[in-house]
Amino acid sequence: MTFGRPHHVYLFFLLIPVIILFLTGNRRRQKALESFARKELLKELLPAFDRKKSWIKAVLIGLALVLCILALMRPQGGILEEKEKRRGLDILIAIDTSKSMLAEDVKPNRLDLAKTVVRDVAAKMKGDRIGLIAFSGTAFLLCPLTVDYSAFMLSLESLDVNAIPRGGTSLSGAIGEAVKGFTGTHSKAGVLLMITDGEDQEGDPVNAAVQAKNDGITIFTLGVGTVEGDLITSTDETGRRSFVMDKQGNVVKSRLNEATLRQVASSAGGQYIRVTGLNDALPDMVGGWFSKMEQREIEGGTRKLYREWFQLPLILALLLLIGEALLGERKKEG
Repeated sequence: MTFGRPHHVYLFFLLIPVIILFLTGNRRRQKALESFARKELLKELLPAFDRKKSWIKAVLIGLALVLCILALMRPQGGILEEKEKRRGLDILIAIDTSKSMLAEDVKPNRLDLAKTVVRDVAAKMKGDRIGLIAFSGTAFLLCPLTVDYSAFMLSLESLDVNAIPRGGTSLSGAIGEAVKGFTGTHSKAGVLLMITDGEDQEGDPVNAAVQAKNDGITIFTLGVGTVEGDLITSTDETGRRSFVMDKQGNVVKSRLNEATLRQVASSAGGQYIRVTGLNDALPDMVGGWFSKMEQREIEGGTRKLYREWFQLPLILALLLLIGEALLGERKKEG
């Protein structure tokens, strides 16, 4: 047995002055009667008065007060399991982890900025299921759709350019992985938010976006970086920084490919935004996109609840008060 509001136990202390007042009042009444006539004559003057019944009525009222306080403390026992349900969207966030995301044309670099944006966007979500996809040359579902935002954040923090062994960038691969991730969900509530510099080196992302739209998935894109671009640097285990080279030994300069990202978003019914730095308005803007989407009822985890037993002491208190009201203070005749 446990109590939902154990702090109400202090109300029992209020019974002490009530008892004192009752005893004091009863003593004063007795003294008043004895001042009117001697104790021996009271039984003859008040033959119908039953002193025992008077005490029983007081005890009944006292017990009723005790039971009311117990009810206020909300006694609980036994566990009920309840499925949590909420209205929201199914949102998969795909983050580019290719080496081009190490470019520092935005600070601290494209990947770190992307992760910060996702943290801010996720903090605004309420009731949505959220999942995470990492992609470069291939794509991988790091965190399936879940309402456990803490688990999602752990997956996000572990994200780096080594998350996917295969190099390159495949936007179409990320879209295909999202389609698989939405399997079994309500198609009208499927949203893919892609965060990348848009340097697609393989596949046909626009065609993949069209197919995703046919499957009921809306795609929004965030382009991280600048059109001017920057050289890509990497840091080895010793902390030494160096420029990334191509197969011909030339330094690689990565530029934001907005044209492709705009096409992908428009082909799948979404919108595109360029991200070049931290912007407090961006999470609200993305949230505004999502708020216009058709939501559905999402079944979350199981919540454990205690059975409430406050009704029992309340019923008993009511019965005691009814009994007190029906019980007179007169002796039965005969």
